[in-house]
Amino acid sequence: MEEFTPMTAESVREILVREGAEVFAREGRSDSYGAPRDFSFEVKALFPNGMGLHIVARQFNYRDPWEAAGRVNDMVDVSLLRDGSYSPFPKGYPWFQGTDQEGGIDEKGLREIIGCVKGLNPKVYLLQELTGDL
Repeated sequence: MEEFTPMTAESVREILVREGAEVFAREGRSDSYGAPRDFSFEVKALFPNGMGLHIVARQFNYRDPWEAAGRVNDMVDVSLLRDGSYSPFPKGYPWFQGTDQEGGIDEKGLREIIGCVKGLNPKVYLLQELTGDL
């Protein structure tokens, strides 16, 4: 059986800080049902290479008591930011191909995305624009 790992604004923030990003995180929804925001948490990160991520957990998932207690987030939506705008990855990466958002990402996938973004040299965009690949 697969181990269940819920994500919180704090846990996502800690992952990004450990990877060297500047991070802003906020909770969006309170425990009351009629909370005004349509997300439970939002995290924005900027890496030293100028690339960024916008991570949003839009809604809580309800789990059976033997999996986790009550409302949790185990999936997030992740958007890639380049120069402050949403952007796809250059060709050759497993994520963000032809799109600037990946939806329904678990913690393992999020860690993979963070590794790709952290290690990306933004000059690859210029090279692929020059060669016509982007």
